[in-house]
Amino acid sequence: MRSEPLPTEEKNRLAALRSVNILDTLPEKEYDEITELVASICDTPVAMISLLDENRQWFKSKVGIDFCETDKEHSFCNHAIQNPNEILEVFDTRSDERFKENPFTFGDKPIVFYAGVPLLDHNKFALGTLCVIDHQPRTLSKKQKNSLRYLGNQVVKLFELHASNEWLRETQKELKERNHQLKSFAGVVSHDMKMPLANMIITIDILKSKYKENLDQSGFEYLNNLKKSAFQLSDYISNILTHYESDNITDNKNSLETFDVHQLLEDIVDMLDINEDCEINFPDENLEIFCNRIALEQILLNLIGNSLKYNDKDKIIIDIDCRLDEDFYYFSIKDNGIGIAKEKQKEIFNLFSTVASEDRRGNRGNGIGLSTVKKMIHNMGGKISVESEVNQGTKFEFSLERLQK
Repeated sequence: MRSEPLPTEEKNRLAALRSVNILDTLPEKEYDEITELVASICDTPVAMISLLDENRQWFKSKVGIDFCETDKEHSFCNHAIQNPNEILEVFDTRSDERFKENPFTFGDKPIVFYAGVPLLDHNKFALGTLCVIDHQPRTLSKKQKNSLRYLGNQVVKLFELHASNEWLRETQKELKERNHQLKSFAGVVSHDMKMPLANMIITIDILKSKYKENLDQSGFEYLNNLKKSAFQLSDYISNILTHYESDNITDNKNSLETFDVHQLLEDIVDMLDINEDCEINFPDENLEIFCNRIALEQILLNLIGNSLKYNDKDKIIIDIDCRLDEDFYYFSIKDNGIGIAKEKQKEIFNLFSTVASEDRRGNRGNGIGLSTVKKMIHNMGGKISVESEVNQGTKFEFSLERLQK
């Protein structure tokens, strides 16, 4: 083992080697094809992709040998990386002062001829070599040397691609973990807040009832505003929970069922408890579909609910359509509401993005619903789009992938 401290340049080279995270990985076809090709082009029995660690030489790919690593002290490639911009070519190692005492120069299959091109990363650190070996003296032609250099560049590109993929995998893993933690946090906080809010709303009603003789009009208005804010916060929390639980809703295979669209829409209309003058037109054809009923109900409940809330007309008109082809179900919800400005239409599916200052009843939106809708539709293999004109109305169209029973 090395006892003296490493030079700074070697420390940096080893750090660059570790950063590509390729040492001790399994054989891969892409690398093996390069070593096969370079051995064929250079007409040598041995070819290797060699990486130089602190104390060893490890082969990512090899042709013509059956071992995976050697000690660095006797490595020919260690000499090659000392001049990183040149190909090291040794005609006959037995007559070269650097190698004539090397144990690999002797034996049944000695290394007599060697040629290696350093594998340089983007910072010009030599990570190892692409090399060829023969058991007799020889030289490479200019064409063969160029091929060795070009293929060495491809090896480096594979290293960089590997490192990039590893980084992406680690980043994806970290994002999934953070998203899981965020979901857990949102769930715990939301559930913990719902009970105090419910108690607050009940307490407000008790105060209004018990002390109504002692409260003037301003007092009642304060309590009503407080109750209104509590309901808004409760609605906000419910939407947050739905957003973070949407993956569970769309992934639930037990929610797959066959049902007709008209019955689903009738159930949704009942849930909305509509008090305004409203005309809701169902699709002409009552299609029978097979999909996640709970998820579709959540999507339609949100979109139809928005058509009701964001409408300033004396009579609300909502037209709903549904059709299908071999691969998808297609839905549209069109209303005569306040509409969405052109410049705002790209933002409406962003989480916490709101367009209107307030709805029909004077309440502010929280910008969660449409983001959840888009997320659920995406999870179900579909897409959503919007067409709208201010003061004329809005039309949402979305698709869902048809599943096999």
